[in-house]
Amino acid sequence: MDRQRIRYVDPGTLEDPKMLEELQRCAREGTPRPESSAVRAHVPAVFWSFADSWRDVFKHGVCDHAIKELCRVYVSRSVKCEYCGNQRSMTAAKDGLEEEDYRALMEFESAERYDDRQKAALSLAQAIAWHSDLSDEDWERLHRHFSEPELVELGYFIGLTLGQQSFLRLLNIGHHEVLDLGDASLAPGFETKEAMAETRASEDYWARK
Repeated sequence: MDRQRIRYVDPGTLEDPKMLEELQRCAREGTPRPESSAVRAHVPAVFWSFADSWRDVFKHGVCDHAIKELCRVYVSRSVKCEYCGNQRSMTAAKDGLEEEDYRALMEFESAERYDDRQKAALSLAQAIAWHSDLSDEDWERLHRHFSEPELVELGYFIGLTLGQQSFLRLLNIGHHEVLDLGDASLAPGFETKEAMAETRASEDYWARK
């Protein structure tokens, strides 16, 4: 990996115990993992703005979490944010999302494993990430599957994810670098530093495609 562009804030230097508690939660639970939070910790307002939005909009909110998780990783694959794209929501896994559900995201419309509701949500993620248009038929499908509050939340979340991941991908940050307490929310093959290096070197690694 190239040189890191913005240093991590050392958790041991934090004067706000609530910020340290949040970083420790990231290490235990992931999504986000602690490295990205340790970058945002340079500015407490940024740290809490993201942490609060992530909690209220991604982890909770009016739209089902697994749908938002698919959109999150679709954005990761679109902008090639390896740091974000190699994280998995443990909540979404409990809701039934499987690793296979992540692998066909870039061809979601033709993939049989996604239902029409998931495809509709991913079409919104696609339009936002790639600055493409949605037809009247696309919007009719979205309104068929989602309420207006759900669409507002989904659009906001995709936009938040796109902006943050577009920034993080430039920083050359990686996993197992801050409060490395385990493999919570990491994709298969990223459980340890050694496994991560082997996965990233493989020919079928998603970011190589």
